[in-house]
Amino acid sequence: MPDFVYLASQSPRRRQLLDQIGVRHELLLAAPGEDAEALEAVRGREAPARYVQRVTALKLDAAVARLRARGLVDAPVLCADTTVALGSTILGKPDDADDAARMLAALSGHTHRVLTAVAVQHGGQRLQALSVSEVCFDALTPAQIAAYVASGEPLGKAGAYAVQGRAQTFIRTLRGSYTGIMGLPLFETAQLLRQAGIDC
Repeated sequence: MPDFVYLASQSPRRRQLLDQIGVRHELLLAAPGEDAEALEAVRGREAPARYVQRVTALKLDAAVARLRARGLVDAPVLCADTTVALGSTILGKPDDADDAARMLAALSGHTHRVLTAVAVQHGGQRLQALSVSEVCFDALTPAQIAAYVASGEPLGKAGAYAVQGRAQTFIRTLRGSYTGIMGLPLFETAQLLRQAGIDC
């Protein structure tokens, strides 16, 4: 039984979180020709929980196919996806600075949900979990939003913010999994990995 997992994610935060719980991992990233971003497209009026679980399953399908195509040593494959939801509206990664500012203005003074789906596959066994947290932002001034967007931190982040970064100063209350909001809920992830035979 391998003592490591394949992580099919470019997120440095997910790597750091696996390191934090002592899980050895190797990256299993998409080849240049693969359009990984296309997997994250929202389908119509899809519910946030259904969306994030579907995207995670598609990412895992692609990663398992990648593992087989490359003839790599068999080991559990771990995938995750995070989305931010304001009511039933999904806030993905902003397209640009203006889009980031729009999202932050929408989150200002409101409570939103952060949903992270995790999936692990080893052989024919697929395990899945969903973490849902609630975050309440303080009312943000236009100057605060502009300064945060100018820092560059919101780009590439679901909901246009990083909980582990400067956006911590916006958060009035948080209920749920801090690591789930970062992108990999460690409680749920450890449970899935143990079921797949990985000690953590």
